[in-house]
Amino acid sequence: MTSLPNLLAVSRILMTPVIMALVLAEGTVENNYTYAVVLFVLAAFTDFLDGYFARRWDVGTVLGAFLDSTADKLLVTGSLLALIAVDRASVWVVLIIIIREFAVTALRGMAALEGQVVKPSLWGKLKANAQFVAIGLAMIRLAQPWGPLYLDEWAMWLAAAITIASGWQYVSNFWSVVRAADRS
Repeated sequence: MTSLPNLLAVSRILMTPVIMALVLAEGTVENNYTYAVVLFVLAAFTDFLDGYFARRWDVGTVLGAFLDSTADKLLVTGSLLALIAVDRASVWVVLIIIIREFAVTALRGMAALEGQVVKPSLWGKLKANAQFVAIGLAMIRLAQPWGPLYLDEWAMWLAAAITIASGWQYVSNFWSVVRAADRS
């Protein structure tokens, strides 16, 4: 548990409620969002760092993979729920993201039962980065919309599209696992 990658994942978990509290806090709202986005960017960067160090030092573990995945899901979901509460995220975009996370998590569980591992894909990494950018932009929302939407809203819908593509890629690549489990 005490490896640096695991500590970074745990720090991401611990930062999530603080980020949420900053987004949801009353008072000098813009300052709260500034602090929230700085902490969010730091948390998102720990996602890169924990994976980098785990690979570089060859200290990847099952616990580390669990902590990393859990930390990512908590950071994204918690931040998005707070942004819904302050009307800076669409409930539909958030629903798409959450459904994908449940579906891929279930798929990973089914694959594990069949003795297979569903490794992270390029689409999964692209999805995470698109979500991180969209959430950060929503916290610092620019004053003027870009056409009918704010820049962060465009980024959220793009993140939703990438999230759907990522989910489809996982399901299509591992549908055989689902079918095998259904026959059992």
